[in-house]
This record gives sequence, C-alpha cells and structure tokens, in this order.
Amino acid sequence: MERRRLGARAGMIGSALFVVTFLIEGWLRPGYDPLAMFVSALSLGPRGWIQITNFLFLGAMLLLFVRGVAAEFSSGRASRAGVALLVIVAICYFLSGPFAMDPAVTPPAQMSLHGKLHQLFGALVFLLSPISIFVFLRRFLADPRWRPFATFTLVCGLISVCAVLLLAVLPAMPPAAPNQFNAWEGLIQRLAIVANLSWLFAFALRLHRQSAQVSH
Repeated sequence: MERRRLGARAGMIGSALFVVTFLIEGWLRPGYDPLAMFVSALSLGPRGWIQITNFLFLGAMLLLFVRGVAAEFSSGRASRAGVALLVIVAICYFLSGPFAMDPAVTPPAQMSLHGKLHQLFGALVFLLSPISIFVFLRRFLADPRWRPFATFTLVCGLISVCAVLLLAVLPAMPPAAPNQFNAWEGLIQRLAIVANLSWLFAFALRLHRQSAQVSH
C-alpha cells in the first residue's frame, strides 16, 4: 500500500511542479514568447539549467508514479501495456533534460546529436502519452472502482490527440514554409502537455485516494 501512496504523491508533485515551473520561467524569461516558442526552448541560454532540471525531476517522479500504478494494476486488461507506455514516457521526459534541443531556427542538416535525440524523445512523449491515456481508459471502463475516472480520462485523451495532430502539421524546422499555426505552436504544445499532465495528476490523486480507502 505504501508503494501506491508514494507513487501517487510523486505523480502529483512531478506533474504539477513541471507545469508551474515552465509557466513561471516562460513568463520571466526575457525575449521568450510562450505562445510561439516550445517549452524545451527554456533549456537554452544561461538559465537553461532550470528547465533541464525540470525535465529530470518530472522523469524521476513519473518513474516512481509508475511503480505505484503497477502495484494497483498488477493484472487485468491493459495493465502491462499501460505501465510500459508510462515507463517509456517517463524515461523520455528524463532524457529530454540533458539532451537539450537546438535553437528552433537550426536547419536539419546542422542539428547536433543532442538536438536530434531531444527531438526523438519529444516525439515519443507526444506520440505515446495520448496512447497511454486511451489504454488506461479501456482499463478503467473494465474496473468498477475506476470507472468514474473514465470520463475525465476520455476528455484529456481527446484534447491531447487534437493538440498532437496540430503539432504534427507545424513545420518546426526551416526550410519548411511557415503556416497560420506557427505563431501559436507554443500554445498548442502547452495544450498537449497540460492535458497529459493534468490527467497524470488526476490519476495520481485518485490512486492516492483509492489506496487510502483500502488501507482503512
């Protein structure tokens, strides 16, 4: 039971602190436009260590959270797949810290190895996060104790999918021609991140409550 509570607390702290940190840092950073620029751009410059640490902390907290999830869903429909997806997402968040992105204006042919790796880890996060939501949605619908959480899960999943699809059509690298969404790509990315992390926070909160009820 303690494993579930520890994991739940880690999931809540990690997801909430990540969002709060990049929102505050984006607001305070001179020359940074949160509507147009990606969250990962905060890893660049003299204060880049703040966002790098933010990625590392979130990844570590999500790995602890996954241990709690694995204890709660040790068997049954979608248990292994859902846990495996969350592990990959957590690792990709963690590795997105030390492997910082290149400046957004860097042509593909001039990208550094760490920039390419960051792009890969980011792509996996945005691809697998909504998939994990829908995998757990299937699990929640099959479990009476978790079925009330299914509606919120579905809403977060749909928002996440829509945001990721929009990101997929945004040319983030030159020499691609700009389109009407470029001025809003930072906001769209934040929508995907906040939808995913809001779901993880709520998932962790419910896990904490469920474990407290069982212990009593």
